[in-house]
Amino acid sequence: MLLLKNAMASLFLAALLVLTVTAQPQAGVDVQHYVFRLTLTDASDRIAGEADVTVQFTGAAGRELRLDLVGTGGSTPTGMTVSGVRRNGQPVPFTHASDALRIPLEPVPAGGEKQVFSITYAGVPTDGLVISKNKFGDRTFFGDNWPNRARHWLPVADHPSDKSTCEFIVTAPAHYRVIGNGLLKEETDLPGNLRRTHWTEAVPIPTKVMVVGASRFVVQHVDTLRNVPVQSWVYPQDRDAGFFDYAPAAPILAFFDSLVGTYPYEKLANVQSKTRYGGMENAGNIFYNEKAIHGKKNLDMERLVAHEIGHQWFGNSVTEKDWPHVWLSEGFATYLADVYVEHAYGPARMAEYLQKERKEVFDFAKENPTAPVVVTQPADLMALLNPNSYQKGAWTLHMLRQRVGDEAFWRGLRTYYGRYRNANAATEDFRQVMEETSGKDLSGFFKQWLYTPGYPKLTGTWAYEATQKELVVQLRQPAGASYVLPLELALYDVAGKLLGKETVQVDGAEKTFRLKVTGVPASVVPDPDTEVLAEVELKKR
Repeated sequence: MLLLKNAMASLFLAALLVLTVTAQPQAGVDVQHYVFRLTLTDASDRIAGEADVTVQFTGAAGRELRLDLVGTGGSTPTGMTVSGVRRNGQPVPFTHASDALRIPLEPVPAGGEKQVFSITYAGVPTDGLVISKNKFGDRTFFGDNWPNRARHWLPVADHPSDKSTCEFIVTAPAHYRVIGNGLLKEETDLPGNLRRTHWTEAVPIPTKVMVVGASRFVVQHVDTLRNVPVQSWVYPQDRDAGFFDYAPAAPILAFFDSLVGTYPYEKLANVQSKTRYGGMENAGNIFYNEKAIHGKKNLDMERLVAHEIGHQWFGNSVTEKDWPHVWLSEGFATYLADVYVEHAYGPARMAEYLQKERKEVFDFAKENPTAPVVVTQPADLMALLNPNSYQKGAWTLHMLRQRVGDEAFWRGLRTYYGRYRNANAATEDFRQVMEETSGKDLSGFFKQWLYTPGYPKLTGTWAYEATQKELVVQLRQPAGASYVLPLELALYDVAGKLLGKETVQVDGAEKTFRLKVTGVPASVVPDPDTEVLAEVELKKR
């Protein structure tokens, strides 16, 4: 996802109010499928739900099944109350406390056994399902689960490592259109001016991107890619502007499909919504903030669409094993958006965005000098939405592309996607794939850029020695720094004509390079093609 500008501070405040440390997934339990039957009304914000949860027991699960579901209590009259639980159709006892639903497993299931647990519940969601009025005053319902907020309205194993297929069967007043993951299976008008809408997702996805939305919508069928429909769902009042803004989704989808691999889902819907983010990458069902509407050519908006579509491959299909590896989602989507700009508008426009992203990395590092990209388990998951996960992750991929070469880089990404499609991966899994496909040892590269905080700061001087026809360059790193990186230098004459480019290998605290050159350089520009994440100050001696 991407954040709206100026939204970071309020987002973190909201996070502190509603989020707790995420529980680790229960060992020996693999949720295979969810069926969520939900009833929405205009009379109140109370929802009624029944969830069928198909679980495969893969080992020693213990004597109870634990599902995440935020209960009632505290200072607000919200949360879910469970009225009954059935195991394979038979009522069973349960406890619901501390935002966990616990169901005794007597008898204890055998390894490999599948069972279905049916939970009946109701309540007013504290979060996760945003029930409110949109910017035009119309009532709406929008799931907004990232990172672990599905538990506020759905009984789930709320961790990215437990992926499953799902269905949403929503009964709501007939003036709502309901959008969900997967393919539309049923729309049936019911007595009482109600409508039942059934969406079914046959591809396993994490709960963070498992949602529905209900609103007054107009829908445009934009295009298809190998029978995958591309759609735009917008508020009627924003019809023209919204259809214009979401139209680039079709060529972006086709470009990423050809670059990375086959698109993983049954459709791609781009949906105007009440998400708190600028965009939220729900699987095949992207929600954009209702205010992110322009109705005219806007490259930032186009990049937002590209970022969220890029998540369909990385974040949704290939999902991080655990939260410390979230850069595998956000860094990848950020870089794919940059690559789309390169493809559609040329390398110079891509370089402009890379330079902005580099500055954001520098600014963040100055305020957080001890923070690496891959962190230990964070107490506040919202704190992961920072320039390390996004911009430094993207820059790591950009430099990896230079390190191994274009052909090996894209072959590696395609192999990584193919190997971990519909599954989970950690940073070391990605490193191993890139080493296999490039034939290079990348352990030092990954350690330097992902596990080490900060970034290189290089200072130095240059001089031209006419007698030797040499450019003499001296470069220094601060005490204690030991970054290893290539640094390209562009040499220009007094008329501004490029004399040539030379690359030096920085690998020590201080180093002098003597370079044979043709012509007399009047200026030397470090990193002319925006290829390294480094702060370089180079002066003429």
